[in-house]
Amino acid sequence: PVKLRVNRDDDMTITGKRHDFRIDYEVGFDDNGRILGADIMLASRCGYSVDYSGPVNDRACLHIDNAYHIPALKLVSHRCKTNTQSATAFRGFGGPQGMFGIETVIDEIAATLGKDPLEVRKLNLYKDPAISGTPDTMTTQYNQLIEDWVGDKVIAQVEQESKYAERRAAVQAFNAKSKTRKRGIALVPLKFGISFTATHLNQGGALLVIYMDGSVSCNHGGTEMGQGLNTKMAQVCADGLGITVDKVRITATDSQKVPNASATSASSGADINGAAIMNATAQMRERLKPVAARMLGCAAEEVTFANNQAHGGGKSVNWPDVTKQAWLDRVGLSVTGFYMTPEIKYDFTTLNGRAFYYYCYGAAVSEVEIDTRTGEWWLKAVDIVHDVGRSINPALDKGQIEGAYIQGMGWLTMEECIWDKKGKLLTHGPSTYKIPVAGDVPEHFNVSLFDNANLKPTPFNSKATGEPPLMLGLSAFFALKDAVAASADHKAVVRMEAPATPERILLACEKAKADAAAA
Repeated sequence: PVKLRVNRDDDMTITGKRHDFRIDYEVGFDDNGRILGADIMLASRCGYSVDYSGPVNDRACLHIDNAYHIPALKLVSHRCKTNTQSATAFRGFGGPQGMFGIETVIDEIAATLGKDPLEVRKLNLYKDPAISGTPDTMTTQYNQLIEDWVGDKVIAQVEQESKYAERRAAVQAFNAKSKTRKRGIALVPLKFGISFTATHLNQGGALLVIYMDGSVSCNHGGTEMGQGLNTKMAQVCADGLGITVDKVRITATDSQKVPNASATSASSGADINGAAIMNATAQMRERLKPVAARMLGCAAEEVTFANNQAHGGGKSVNWPDVTKQAWLDRVGLSVTGFYMTPEIKYDFTTLNGRAFYYYCYGAAVSEVEIDTRTGEWWLKAVDIVHDVGRSINPALDKGQIEGAYIQGMGWLTMEECIWDKKGKLLTHGPSTYKIPVAGDVPEHFNVSLFDNANLKPTPFNSKATGEPPLMLGLSAFFALKDAVAASADHKAVVRMEAPATPERILLACEKAKADAAAA
């Protein structure tokens, strides 16, 4: 075995990056801004080897619609081999790039028609066929029927909580008075599918061990990397056994305990591993019920477990007494749990089928201010409403949402990769590659959890919070585009690549002013 440790510059030069995309599009729309058809080409920089480029680009295709119904869509995806590092998997896994494409289209339609982009976004949302009068307005481009649509409700909630209309008016008033500073605001929704696109990865296992003193050890196939997975899994385990969480210890991921685990990826960690734990605790309850029934003098069917006790026949007995008696009765106190995500069936040859078990929804309002003389910008305020189902742990979920937004904002506004002609990365250190820091987080940063139980039987009827909220950072980018457009009194259609660095903002302002003058 060999271990190689390299310094930061060499590490960044060697390590793969998120796939950057070139997106070409031709879109037809009516006078109101409703999309009638789209011809879109996605080309990604994959680097010198395949790596995860296939599934990353597939997910970009699956999320090119974001929250919008596109009646007619031609989509071509090119995976380009280049003389750069092999691009690899990152949070969102192609979804952010696809969503960036359609949101750019929406934004450009609004600018062309002189409308608020939010008006165009609402017009193009997926809709109940009973309301739209068209049979397929809740069906995706890959022919999956959306069963849990709440995107419009999430948008309505964040629009109300953020006071979007008042803020839009205040931004316009500020811009009318200020010559060199301009503000922008944007509300951007998201719809993100939850499941591995590779069907066989949608499985998880767990090992549950109970000791005779009532303490519990649980191992699962997920990896704790700071996202709070083990905390959630301890809660799921405790709830399944009717005990308090302090009696549960989640042990480190170990292939000798839970073999063949899927990657902790695709936002599926809590779903598949939590469900495997639920399966294990259900088996254990059935084993312990006859033991508790004999102690309580009742039928096994009457026994329930709650508050560190077994209950039945109007009596209660403490949890440690039950587990000790089970040991004395030679009842097995270890069990394996297993779960496979049902209903998933996607055909990669026809590009049709049920690619996702369910969807997560969210929406964010971002307000920014730019200096049109330098391109410098400031994030003034963020309001988010995000759908996490019935949250297993609201504190963890809010932290994940906040962190994901900042990560997405960094990706779209400052984290710029530049290569030379030989394919060597030039932005390979803190002096040239900028990431968000504490000073980039606005004082006004409100996150609300949308009150909505998952229709699917996930642990606690929760929804994933790993990847989806990253796409909320799109609102920061489009708020910056709105501010740039304000520099030309919204008389020009702004086209700006990501990341929206100060240099790009400055050049976009100059071009917008020139285009407006020429018009």
